[in-house]
Amino acid sequence: MNRRSILTIVVASLLVALFGIAPASGQEESLLYTVLDRGTLICGVNSTVPGFGYIDADTGEVTGFDTDFCRAIAAALFGDSTAVEFRPLTAQERFTALQTGEVDVLIRNTTWTLTRDTDVGMDFGPTTFYDGQGLMVRVADGFQSIEDLNGASICVLAGTTTELNITDAMESRGFEYELITFEQSADTMGAFVEERCDVLTSDRSQLAALRSNADNPALYTILPDVLSKEPLGPVYLQGDPIWADVVNWVTFGVMQAEEFGITSENIDEFLESDNPAIRRFLGLEGDLGSLLGLSNDFMVNVIRQVGNYAEIYDRNLGPDTPLAIDRGLNELWTNGGLLYPPAWR
Repeated sequence: MNRRSILTIVVASLLVALFGIAPASGQEESLLYTVLDRGTLICGVNSTVPGFGYIDADTGEVTGFDTDFCRAIAAALFGDSTAVEFRPLTAQERFTALQTGEVDVLIRNTTWTLTRDTDVGMDFGPTTFYDGQGLMVRVADGFQSIEDLNGASICVLAGTTTELNITDAMESRGFEYELITFEQSADTMGAFVEERCDVLTSDRSQLAALRSNADNPALYTILPDVLSKEPLGPVYLQGDPIWADVVNWVTFGVMQAEEFGITSENIDEFLESDNPAIRRFLGLEGDLGSLLGLSNDFMVNVIRQVGNYAEIYDRNLGPDTPLAIDRGLNELWTNGGLLYPPAWR
């Protein structure tokens, strides 16, 4: 009997024992078992946005905040954060890649919207980064806000909420404008640097990333305007609650680890904890992991190999990086932010 068959029986038995119900038709065919059988996670990512998803020029490795969540899921699934294949995707490729099964999960600065959650057939996991759309201009041009941009040419990624939002913002003001669209973030920045457009618009985090990678970042400034809400996080296909639970609870887990104060450096100390909540979280008591089809200590592997949310954030976006993005809304709820993991019990 293979691992998939064993996990199917375990999940079915637990559902019957705990709730008196059998899995719904088709749940035994969850993507979870396909991924476990394959032995690697295929994760759709960006590869052109420093800090979030970027190919390191020196090592050739894909690095960034989003890609670390891919590694966290791999660590939970296989006990090995390197058991992940990164699939770089453009904004226009990303949903097709998910719909056709080219990738298992998309963690690529993708905004949660109603149409994507319904008409496009996606489901969204927990928001990992709360963002908003912004505007970057050249300092020498003297623009102070969006109100100065009547007649401007604007570089933007095609097929994104960014393109729709800037259209709404300019038309609602009755402004004349020209949109110049591109497939890759790096291309939008290249065109902006070459002065083929007056403005570059994207999520404010992406603008900070692109600005940090410029030859002379001081030439450019991000205007104070915030044009939209952009909740970003993992995306997967609708209709697979078993796979959704794995992605969701691994994501919540790195937030919960920060709330508990558990890091990759001190986790061994917490393995001696007598706090029942921490013991459940780390798989020392109970069977929360098996309810997901994972080992009970899956979060131990995630924290030890990838870290908690603060470690992931600081490593890629924090004060000691070129981006130095203040956490703001991306603080834990206990620090006035919006990160609020549900209870582990």
